[in-house]
Amino acid sequence: MNKYLRLGCAAFVMALAAGPAQADFKPTRPLEIVVHGGPGSGNDLLARAITAMADQAHLSPVRMQVVNKPGGGSTNASSYLVSKKGDVNTIGIFTSVWIIDPLLQPEATTRLTDLTPIARLIFEPALVTVRADSPFHSVDDFIAAAKEKPGGLKQSGGNASSRENILRQQLMSATGTRWTFVSFPSGGERLAALLGGHVDLMILDPSEATELIRAGKIRVLAQIGDERLPDFADIPTLAEAGYKVKTFSQTRGIVGPPNMPAEAVAYYDGLVAKLTETPAWAKYVRENQFVSAPTKSDETGKFVISYEDQIRTLLKEAGMKVER
Repeated sequence: MNKYLRLGCAAFVMALAAGPAQADFKPTRPLEIVVHGGPGSGNDLLARAITAMADQAHLSPVRMQVVNKPGGGSTNASSYLVSKKGDVNTIGIFTSVWIIDPLLQPEATTRLTDLTPIARLIFEPALVTVRADSPFHSVDDFIAAAKEKPGGLKQSGGNASSRENILRQQLMSATGTRWTFVSFPSGGERLAALLGGHVDLMILDPSEATELIRAGKIRVLAQIGDERLPDFADIPTLAEAGYKVKTFSQTRGIVGPPNMPAEAVAYYDGLVAKLTETPAWAKYVRENQFVSAPTKSDETGKFVISYEDQIRTLLKEAGMKVER
């Protein structure tokens, strides 16, 4: 571990040890919820659901507004939070890409541990999908076609450090195949590319796929997760389909800018606790096939450190160059 990594982790652990102070803090101006994806992306949908549920339950004294900061994976969003150092009216929704980007990209200098941990919210499985009229009815079908046409098939996704591209790298390495990754800045564009027949495959979150599956527009080839989801009980996991590649659970949670005051962290701890106990949250999680896993700020910080270690190991095993 280099000097800067040690210093960063030490500062993060000190922030955890301090713990949230109990105070009567409340935000006094509109609360910004920063997401790294464009409209229609998984984080955008989650942030907008949170604002709607909080408004319905009268949990916030101020208006919540979603701020989209797409571009550079998570870097634009995380840099924006860093620019808000100490601010109490700005939070961000993080995913694994907030960890992966700094590990793989030298220019992505903001690590998730540089921000203030607030909450882990959910774990989220994923689905390997194709268009409903695709000739591929299984992962085996897709892999066989990829072997026949090296580089000829296409997969849409986020940036190069997204979970879907890492899974692609793992599958290509395990099967000796190759296909092209086409990056799009927003979830809507990625999906449009699949539905328009411009790409052959897409890794989708269940929250983004459910209605399309019901409408008969896409087909699911496999699930990415340790167990089958209840709504997709007849669809095998990748491991069950014979592809025993290591995967990591996508998680979504909340962080604040660096040096967010402890009383503000305590306020958001309470807000998340109230939100995740509402019937609306339970319904939202159930309908979107999420695993609800809320944590308070101290536990979230410990989770982030462990999660980063897990992903760093996975990236190295996949043969990718890890910068930090």
